[in-house]
Amino acid sequence: KRWDIMAGSVLGCTLLLITLNTAVSIKPACRIRITEQGLGLLRSEGLRFVAEELENISIADLSGNEGPFHYSISGVKITDLDLSTASLTFAPEAGLQFEVKNSSIRITFQRNMLYWLIQDVGQINASAHGADIWTALNLSKSQFGQLKISKLSCTASIARMHAEFTGSFSGFYEVFSSFLTTGLRFLINQQICPALQHSALVLLNSLLETVPVRTPVDQYVGIDYSLLSDPDVKSDWMDMEFKGMFYALTNENDTLLNNAIIPLVKGKERMVYFSVSEYFFDSAMYSYYKAGVLKTEIPEKKMSVDLAYLLRTTFFGAIILLTPTSSAKEAPLLLDLEVTSAPRCTIKPSGITVSVSALMNVILLPPNAKPVILSSIIMESRLNAKVSLKGKKLAIKLDLKRFRMYSSKSTLESLALIPLQTPVKTLLQFTVMPIINERTLKGVQIPLPEGIDFINETMKNHMGFLSVGADLHFYKGLREVIYMNMQPLSPGNATVGN
Repeated sequence: KRWDIMAGSVLGCTLLLITLNTAVSIKPACRIRITEQGLGLLRSEGLRFVAEELENISIADLSGNEGPFHYSISGVKITDLDLSTASLTFAPEAGLQFEVKNSSIRITFQRNMLYWLIQDVGQINASAHGADIWTALNLSKSQFGQLKISKLSCTASIARMHAEFTGSFSGFYEVFSSFLTTGLRFLINQQICPALQHSALVLLNSLLETVPVRTPVDQYVGIDYSLLSDPDVKSDWMDMEFKGMFYALTNENDTLLNNAIIPLVKGKERMVYFSVSEYFFDSAMYSYYKAGVLKTEIPEKKMSVDLAYLLRTTFFGAIILLTPTSSAKEAPLLLDLEVTSAPRCTIKPSGITVSVSALMNVILLPPNAKPVILSSIIMESRLNAKVSLKGKKLAIKLDLKRFRMYSSKSTLESLALIPLQTPVKTLLQFTVMPIINERTLKGVQIPLPEGIDFINETMKNHMGFLSVGADLHFYKGLREVIYMNMQPLSPGNATVGN
């Protein structure tokens, strides 16, 4: 029994080590850095949102009496909030820090005053000075792999407040001014932090939830942008590491192992930097290959007359041998192309290339008979890839540069195929490449929230990865995006975003 317990313990420890090793072995294929310049844009856009949220806070009515003096204050509303001193900075190892020092607030409210038999109603304008707000936002990875605000710490205080009484009883009210404003200042102090907490933990988190994590790209593949860890926050930048892995929708568990180098992010001059490794592109091509879509057929009517003639001349002996009838000799040809292994991407400072191996079957389609395979030709191609950024989508244009073909049967037949090299390459350029580029030019979304795009981008190739520096542009306001995202969709309007 003791040996059984020991064996079970050893097995349990072994499984634990394997699990831990598997978790640690996951490497990022996509990394993003937000710089101080990017944080500056978020500050300017965020201040408008914070001001709107604080101006909409609900402040309770205040009523009471002091001797024969009875008062009631209602409809308290912040009309102007000075956030010119506000700062938004990185908080190392935590997240972000938002701070307002010695700010001012303008307030209006309705008064209802009763002194003995004298009653007075109307509006009062008040101003608060020395308003200080300090907020720390802790950023972390959610259970779904998204960036989220996990905790908010907040303190707020107003040093002093002054009410501006008007009318025939203004002098009388000044006697009670400090009494009224003290209670009002207490109520406002109590509401600032709860309003900011709701804005961050509920509203801003709903904006972060618009970042795609695991989502379809098209009807064949999807992409996984799960965060692999909490963000790495320093004093002047914040780095995030994403899985950056594609997968076939038909078998989401059949994914390519990431053996590529980890992409680096450098730079502080632009608002944002992001890098993707060779694995980012390799997993995409692997997923399309596994989805079974990297194949096509080219009928003779889409071939040039010269190519059709060369094909019939090259395989004339096989046609006579396999289909001796005269009608069969004039039967149409068909080229059946299929990629035989997942294409691979290579990124170097000089450029990006994609290596593709494929099999092309030359098929004769005799009438009223089964198709006849005249030859199976191995093709090896090298494509040049040009990457561009559109909004927040990474698009690729492929161009066929190097191409060679040889027979899978004999060297002699390979020599006979030499005259076909140029016309077949031309055929692929005009028939197959447009189909591929139609998909790749649609692009894949980089993990950014809704309402934000990249602009002024610059790209650079490195050994094993591609880096992009760009600025950010809000094409929608934070408040617009947040409240649009929070509105539930009706069943008829439900969509799945790419």
